[in-house]
Amino acid sequence: MTPHAYGPAAPVVAALRARFGDRLSAARAVRDQHAHTLNSIVPQAPDAVVFPRSTEEVQAIVEACRDGRVPIVPFGAGSSVEGHVNAPFGGITVSTREMDAIVAVNAMDLDAMVQPGVTRTALNSHIRDTGLFFPIDPGADASLGGMASTRASGTNAVRYGTMKDVVLGLKAVLADGSVIATGGAARKSSAGYDLTRLLVGAEGTLGIITELRVKLSGIPEAVLGGVCSFPDVASACEAAMMAIQTGIPVARVELMDVAQVRACNAYSRLDLPEAPSLFVEFHGTQASVAEQAELFAAIAQDCGAGPFEGSANPEARSRIWQARHDAHWANLALRPGAKNLSTDVCVPISRLADCVGGTIADIESSGIVATIVGHVGDGNFHVLPLFDPQDAEEVRTVRAFIDRLVMRALSMGGTCTGEHGVGQDKRKYLPAEHGAAAVAAMRAVKAALDPHGIMNPGKVV
Repeated sequence: MTPHAYGPAAPVVAALRARFGDRLSAARAVRDQHAHTLNSIVPQAPDAVVFPRSTEEVQAIVEACRDGRVPIVPFGAGSSVEGHVNAPFGGITVSTREMDAIVAVNAMDLDAMVQPGVTRTALNSHIRDTGLFFPIDPGADASLGGMASTRASGTNAVRYGTMKDVVLGLKAVLADGSVIATGGAARKSSAGYDLTRLLVGAEGTLGIITELRVKLSGIPEAVLGGVCSFPDVASACEAAMMAIQTGIPVARVELMDVAQVRACNAYSRLDLPEAPSLFVEFHGTQASVAEQAELFAAIAQDCGAGPFEGSANPEARSRIWQARHDAHWANLALRPGAKNLSTDVCVPISRLADCVGGTIADIESSGIVATIVGHVGDGNFHVLPLFDPQDAEEVRTVRAFIDRLVMRALSMGGTCTGEHGVGQDKRKYLPAEHGAAAVAAMRAVKAALDPHGIMNPGKVV
């Protein structure tokens, strides 16, 4: 979309400073901190950062920016990787850091009301004595508002779903300053448009989420997990696909290619066989997890895997899953000083082996250093190429590789992003994925709800 004509930020910054005092900062270090990116996109800082504590304060910020035609960029924990928090046209970044209240926990209804700055670990710590937990685990200790805005997922998605499945309702401030409440405590409704799903995944381009009602799950009686090595990636993908197709209720099934296993062994001090591997976990009763593990082991063996030895020991499982969550840092350690451009795609599970195999071949022929990790239970995988940001030729090589990765996924009926979101970096792929008419419909929604283009401009459409 053509950028709108934005007004000067200085008068709005002055007005907000009068109201928020030291909860507004225009210091260069703070502005840069809220514009950082985890890829090769150049950071673009806002004119100021404000730290509201309530829906009413967010509304006041939006109204000031609306009147001054100044852009607004919502900011959660800053763990997104596609340039979501950049401020390409300057303006005001609204940090939800201090909106970290757990408003209510409704154990009987299996839900909780939270402000957007609450992190998943903070929520789980708060509710641990209720026998419930919040299952969406993207790895980083992300804020729930940011997770909802990017439609985040994670290692538990194959069993518990993604943020679109667990956000039951929300409160949001729209670009005109109005406050809307969507959804509710009922687990289903057919009343009107699904505004909850519209705002979940909108990446802050339609409004700022100020409260969420999220679905909780019961902590399983028993958990059993472990690692299984395979002769090649195709065999590992086949085992994951067969496990899902045969109805084994796998809670987690994560793929690591040889390069990533090697990196995790070095970084996390593991001694896993250096071979393509599946990290798996089963939830249920003592009897059911044992049965699930036995069925999976038989499938894995048929696919040529080594022995699968599951463990119910919490410390052993925690060490394995911490290594999985530290894959990003383990990858960076392969080439000290290099930058990691984490990207993801998702394909139908029936095409997963083809897509991963083609990607590995592309990595080898391109001469780049990259690793692959994947939530293979739902066809989603991440590629983490390393490059020297000062080497223009390396940057071009990696960018061309990502273009081919996305087009490969789209040609197999997949998507340019399974969970990272669009942000700035993947906007160019939306017409190829959805078609011109669908993208035009998205732009029409954006124009209707944000006619002056102040909500996180330069992202998505």
